[in-house]
Amino acid sequence: MKQMLMHVQGEMLQTAVLANGRLIDFFMEKTKASSMVGNVYKGRVVNVLPGMQAAFVNIGLAKNAFLYIDELLHPHLEKQPALKPMIQDLVKPGQELIVQVMKEPLGGKGARVTTHFSLPGRWLVYMPTADYVGVSKKISIEGDRARLRAIGEKLRQGEEGIILRTAAGGESEQSLHGDIVQLRELWQDIVNRGEEAAVPSELHREAGLLRRAVRDTLTMDMDEIWIDDGERFAEVSALLEEMTPQLRKRLKRYEHKKGQPLFDAYRVTDQVRKAFDRKISLECGGHLIWEETEALTVIDVNTGKFIGSSGLEDTVFHTNMEAADEIARLLRVRDVGGIIIVDFIDMGLDNHREQVMHRLMEKTRSDQTKCTILGWTKLGLMEMTRKKARETAVHLLTERCSSCGVIINKKDVRPINSK
Repeated sequence: MKQMLMHVQGEMLQTAVLANGRLIDFFMEKTKASSMVGNVYKGRVVNVLPGMQAAFVNIGLAKNAFLYIDELLHPHLEKQPALKPMIQDLVKPGQELIVQVMKEPLGGKGARVTTHFSLPGRWLVYMPTADYVGVSKKISIEGDRARLRAIGEKLRQGEEGIILRTAAGGESEQSLHGDIVQLRELWQDIVNRGEEAAVPSELHREAGLLRRAVRDTLTMDMDEIWIDDGERFAEVSALLEEMTPQLRKRLKRYEHKKGQPLFDAYRVTDQVRKAFDRKISLECGGHLIWEETEALTVIDVNTGKFIGSSGLEDTVFHTNMEAADEIARLLRVRDVGGIIIVDFIDMGLDNHREQVMHRLMEKTRSDQTKCTILGWTKLGLMEMTRKKARETAVHLLTERCSSCGVIINKKDVRPINSK
């Protein structure tokens, strides 16, 4: 049983995805302060730094956006020059430029922007200048991959690029055609507005959490979709009719039963609190210690109370395998991004080390956000990365203790409870 729960509390929208009652995804966003990732702006180059091969662009935010040279070259790697040019040969101070936010401002850093434009639809991602067709690696049936690639080549025009998303698996050419026509019109509208707009100005705003959840997270294996707000229920219903009419019958309005909020009724509140703790217990009796810093996330695996029954090596191996499962789940729930270091318990057998790494790879494969497992370091640590683009729920649900610096759950914030 797979369920999506949408809870509205004031300006906060929270979305939880459950698989057999277990939380596997969690998103939250303030409706009046939506993410800037995907927004398109017309800006002006303020400064060019040859030593960094980068430029700063004024797009109307408090801090100038950062544009690295790779984001100015052709989106298709095979069409990039063999010898990378200097940034000052591509842009000049005072030059007007249309850019798209790929990473929103985090901490003291400004937004990171690109000229590799991409507009996501329900079934595909439209890239107006990429000149290639890609198919999601998560579509594993080779016959369907070849079919989708052929449709993509047929649908694209000129220098357009298309990436067929995971949701496109099994979809008809008609559905994909409708998607690209809509996105092509959207891009032309952005271009037209860019010709007349003042500098700096916003040309396009990416969809908010509600539309992104329907577009990116809802799949045909979703059995139930619950929402506890009448106005948002109508919005989701309309979005489903537009994008995936087959799922419309699975949408249900949640009415409080005996004053029990939606997230409490499905045990989401408790699961979120535990997921954002510094110490997370494993079913076997072991536990994780989770530390997040500005530079990276460090996860320490401990056997705790688990003593096993057939020797130390098996005890350690069993704990590490369960920890790999839980880490993959929590990376999604906490929406962790950037560098991640996992200190698994030392194992004596190379075979066990390989199995733990492959388990982590297998479990992160279903993550919609790109995860890269780099493997074991010389110090015996597991090194991995996860794409980071938006401010995560951890910043809304936690705070850093002013005395010891440890990140703790906020005592005065209850964004996951509608009481």
